[in-house]
Amino acid sequence: MENLTEENKKEGVTDFSGNYIEKFQDKNVEEFFSGALVTWEKQEDAFLFHGELASLEIRVIAADILKFRHGISGYFEDDFSYSIDPSFQPEELNYKFEDQKATFVIKTDILKCYISKTTLQTKIVTLDGTAVLEDEKGFHWQDHKHYGGHISICTRVLHEGEKFYGLGDKTGNLNLIGTKRELWGTDCYGYGNESDPVYKNIPFYMGQHSQVGYGIFMDNTFRSFFDFGKERKTVCSYWSQGGEMRYYYIHGPKLIDVVSKYARLTGKPQLPPKWALGYHQSKWSYYPESVVRKLGDEFRSREIPCDVIHLDIDYMDEFRCFTWDDKKFPNPKKMISDLKNQGFKTVVIIDPGIKIDKNYRVYQEGMKGNHFCQRMDGDLLKASVWPGLCHFPDFTQKKTREWWATLFDGLIENGVDGVWNDMNEPATFEDGTFPNDVRHDFDGHPGSHRKGHNVYGSLMAQSTWAGQKQYMKNKRPFTISRSAYAGIQKYASVWTGDNMASWEHLKIANIQCQRLAASGISFAGSDVGGFIGSPDGELYTRWIQMAVFHPFFRTHSSGDHGDKEPWKFDQKYVDIVRRFIEMRYELMPYIYSVFQNHSETGIPMIRSLHLEGHIDPETFYREEEFFLGDHLMVCPVSEPGKSSRRMYLTSGQWYNYWSDQLIDGGLEIKVDTPLNQIPIFIRQGAIIPKQPKMQYVDEFVFDELTLECYKPASSTASYIYEDSGDGYDYLESKGFVKKQLTSAIEGNYWLISQVLDGEFASTYQTYEIRLHGLQQMPSQVVVDNEDVTTNAKLESGIVSLSIDKNFKQLIIKQ
Repeated sequence: MENLTEENKKEGVTDFSGNYIEKFQDKNVEEFFSGALVTWEKQEDAFLFHGELASLEIRVIAADILKFRHGISGYFEDDFSYSIDPSFQPEELNYKFEDQKATFVIKTDILKCYISKTTLQTKIVTLDGTAVLEDEKGFHWQDHKHYGGHISICTRVLHEGEKFYGLGDKTGNLNLIGTKRELWGTDCYGYGNESDPVYKNIPFYMGQHSQVGYGIFMDNTFRSFFDFGKERKTVCSYWSQGGEMRYYYIHGPKLIDVVSKYARLTGKPQLPPKWALGYHQSKWSYYPESVVRKLGDEFRSREIPCDVIHLDIDYMDEFRCFTWDDKKFPNPKKMISDLKNQGFKTVVIIDPGIKIDKNYRVYQEGMKGNHFCQRMDGDLLKASVWPGLCHFPDFTQKKTREWWATLFDGLIENGVDGVWNDMNEPATFEDGTFPNDVRHDFDGHPGSHRKGHNVYGSLMAQSTWAGQKQYMKNKRPFTISRSAYAGIQKYASVWTGDNMASWEHLKIANIQCQRLAASGISFAGSDVGGFIGSPDGELYTRWIQMAVFHPFFRTHSSGDHGDKEPWKFDQKYVDIVRRFIEMRYELMPYIYSVFQNHSETGIPMIRSLHLEGHIDPETFYREEEFFLGDHLMVCPVSEPGKSSRRMYLTSGQWYNYWSDQLIDGGLEIKVDTPLNQIPIFIRQGAIIPKQPKMQYVDEFVFDELTLECYKPASSTASYIYEDSGDGYDYLESKGFVKKQLTSAIEGNYWLISQVLDGEFASTYQTYEIRLHGLQQMPSQVVVDNEDVTTNAKLESGIVSLSIDKNFKQLIIKQ
């Protein structure tokens, strides 16, 4: 970098090592604008407006999705993206284009987009005229004086009362208003609530005002910034250090609709193996083999459910990826097989750094195939991570992703069930990450690490997923990734990185998981108890209680700060932790059904209150309460020594899970929170499926599924989804069953009906129906025209009876 004056340095920022990073928007550098319209043209469903200095392309993707691209000096880049789902197809469209005096107008069935002829600025309004997104300066750019190219910028009018959400795993308040955020994947060990940037790079945010929600997805992998009224309170802006300004406008009007449509663009996940939704135990590191075996024995002898044991870097031979230390693990295949017989799956860590060692097969193959990243002048990148000096695969090269996939043959042959990708920001010990002059192929769109950094981890996860799928013989891959770019949900689950054992981090984990879900990544969780430091029994218990309701559920520990196995704490905590992990397994039919709905619709598994409340102003700043699926609301306990807390229930009525008390929503309430409880509420009318408690997923075949049926006020739909829990029959041959259960009140009758779709045969034969909200025996119970009143019984205010699983209608006369 050229010499900098102290005054200029003050205008920049520094990274975690204190190194100077140049400023990306410089007020003292000339800004350029598109200028007035010169000419325009139409190409299929795209309109090109050519200004004096730049061109604007607007493509109608759907009635509620518009794609914008800005080309400087009339030049557009290749329209290439790592994030857009390859299977995505635009809709058949019905829209109008009008040439008015001062503007052009593109009108769909949902919105109108105005384009100024004098500036090429845009404005999007609803059909009733409500301005949703309006350019302030709009698109403009600066020449990048150091690297060349451009800093591409968009500025928008920030409307009064506007709220902002999203951007992946960002810390801080859930509502982003008044903040400025950066996307540059960073290994931020022990990050705090003010740390930025962090691990993941999801350039998607949602805004809401005037009772209308929308989303902006800026598909650009360069270092990027988003300012939500911090620098200027009336302006929202976003900019990238390079590359084309390319973004999608996604219309709601509800925010939850925006998330679903974003998932349609960037891809929805396939179902994971069901065991991946069980409880995971991890540490840096469990070794040698005897320690791993003892860990499994402890879980089973103490009857604390667990499905997965993770092996961190110490299982490897001197940290060489795809190897085993034959002293610590002399027979990994036998060990993994024995663990399987106990009901455990094994997940191993794999980092991107490949040790420079001429006798190491993976290194030899990487060199021979030209798979490693190069510096500007042609030398291979060398940087230190756990094995010492390493080379690093260029995952932006297709042939390298394909080669990487072949490396998983041996691990899977030994019985490994899943792979955990770490250090893939990418992280190095010397400078934190790769130098900017590292070259990437970018699938035929070559560039430096400035362009490839933010997508590196996602591409590693994609090729890791592909390698598992290639060798797993019709089993579903399970991949975890620490770093991510938009679209990661198609290939991997994620966790929130190297957090700390503190009450603050329990809150941070809650917000991060909600924000990730709103950014398309539902399969997310945190290191329960904190990776760094030692939680006391109360903190660990409260964290477990929250994480039961997060899709990815794993305790992890740095090891040198004390172990975090559930039995390491006092017995009173062990008993509560055991009970809540058991609850996770009892709720598995509900959780699996919620995941299936997410994979089909893109609707998040966990949802912040603003996604459900929409226009309810009380939900705009709520951060701790969240939904799991349609019908279950949770509010963690996030402070020590609390026997009660306040929380907000959204509109409707809600049953207290613990007491069955029916409570009006739309109110803030005070809830008791003894150590063995956290606030859990069930939506009125919900039907929640539960199975017997198990030590691991599908430990045994059970005869009866329990349906917890909560008396409705109006017609309410619930769903149960079942398949084999692994493999692809559910996609290829209708090897699933999806049950829609509708609960309604008609006069004095409570009606529950069931409709089935699919060809999978459930192993159980009956439902245990448990009717909440009656308080007394009904006068009559009829199942498919057969009176079964005498089979019902009343206990503790709940009426229960067993019926055939294939029933069509249950009638309860009150």
